[in-house]
Formats: sequence, structure tokens, C-alpha cells
Amino acid sequence: MTNSGDAVRIVMIEDDAGHARLIERNIRRAGVNNEIIPFTTGTDALAYVFGSDGSGEVSSKRHLLVLLDLNLPDMTGVGILEKIKANEHTRRIPVVVLTTTDDEREIKRCYDLGANVYITKPVDYDNFSNAIRQLGLFFSVIQVPETQ
Repeated sequence: MTNSGDAVRIVMIEDDAGHARLIERNIRRAGVNNEIIPFTTGTDALAYVFGSDGSGEVSSKRHLLVLLDLNLPDMTGVGILEKIKANEHTRRIPVVVLTTTDDEREIKRCYDLGANVYITKPVDYDNFSNAIRQLGLFFSVIQVPETQ
């Protein structure tokens, strides 16, 4: 993943441990070696992104990409997306929604809120692995902006 300076960190918000392992393994197989910071709840992920003061300013100095599942135990991924994109310090962080939800209204809602990419997780293991490997290839070429 390219940017101008520090390496991009992938913030993975995924509560299914099996999916998280599969995602990481296939991103690695695609040759992406960026740090992956895993979170199983939206609460913990938002605490990381917005920092201890909750302002989000801490992330203005970071190069982040968020990989977001919509179905989480403590809050909706849509709510997380909304918070990230509404904050002046975090709104430019690329957010890739990766979820089993293929409802057309949900897809439109995520794009309307500022999601950069929406990917439906294939239910089949091989197709899921292949989709994540392709996502890893995508990660290897995208540009991540400074957040300020």
C-alpha cells in the first residue's frame, strides 16, 4: 500500500475470528505486508481511531485504512462508518466495507455515508478466499491520502 511517508496500517473491524484469520491470510498471500490491527468490537476500534480524547486528531498523523464488517456485536458498522466520515480528522480514511449483507439499500446507504468500497463476503470458502486475495491486490496499489 502506498502513501507519502509512514506505512499504512489496516484497521480490521471483524468479530468473526475465522473470517479475521482468513482475511489476514489472504491479504498476506496477495503480498501486502502492512500491519493489520484487528478489533472485534466497534467500541474498541473507534477508541483506537479517535484516540483517548475522542477527537480523532490522533489519526490525523496516521495512515490508516479501515476494513469494516457491518455486523458487529456492540454497534452497527454503518454507525462506525458514519462516525469516521463525519469527523474532520478521520473523514479521508479509506473505508472498505466487507460484509455478508448484500441488501441494495444497505449498499447505497454505505456509499452515501462515504464508504470507498463495498464488498459482499461470498459464503463459499474458496470464493471468499479468492475475493480477499483480490482485495489484497487492490490494497497493494491504492493510494492512501494524508488525513489532514
